[in-house]
Amino acid sequence: MVKIAVLVSGGGTNLQALIDRERAGELGCGKIELVLSSRPGVYALQRAQKAGIPTLVVDRKSCKSPEEFSAAVLDALRSRGIEMVVLAGFLSILCKDMVQAYPNRIINVHPSLIPSFCGKGYYGLKVHQAALDYGVKVTGATVHYVNEVADGGSIILQKAVYIQPDDTPETLQRRVMEQAEWELLPKATAMVCEQIQQEKDRQKAE
Repeated sequence: MVKIAVLVSGGGTNLQALIDRERAGELGCGKIELVLSSRPGVYALQRAQKAGIPTLVVDRKSCKSPEEFSAAVLDALRSRGIEMVVLAGFLSILCKDMVQAYPNRIINVHPSLIPSFCGKGYYGLKVHQAALDYGVKVTGATVHYVNEVADGGSIILQKAVYIQPDDTPETLQRRVMEQAEWELLPKATAMVCEQIQQEKDRQKAE
């Protein structure tokens, strides 16, 4: 099995989608071995504990710099033999050392069709408010690999969601999660785990 860590900062709705799909046997060779939060007391940690998944808090506010925070996260992942990282509502940008330690093994879900409404400052309801303000008729979600640029890694999967005339940022956020994020993130996780497993099998055979 490929050991997965899910990094969270809030309620953990995307984490729950991953947990549910793993229970249904839809994460392929992937297994969630750790849920790591950048903040204490978030509901995502309760979701993990209820599912019997080990949890850890690396408090971003207690770190003196983004580099110190990233290094602490990386140490935690390495010490547990984590092979793949899923960012699920994780509101901290990871530094270069972290990205280089897991090349093409860190993925993120973003609530828009990248390259629209993405990058620094675009997260949560701000993304959906921006889509409504601009007047686009279609939005959606994107799962992409993570690099040093916010929302800048290559795209793995996307799904469109139509905007309704009476949408608010809250109703749009909910529909994008239900129709796109919760479907795409487990699917992309399974895809990347399969690639990692194939790479491990090749290395064993050599």
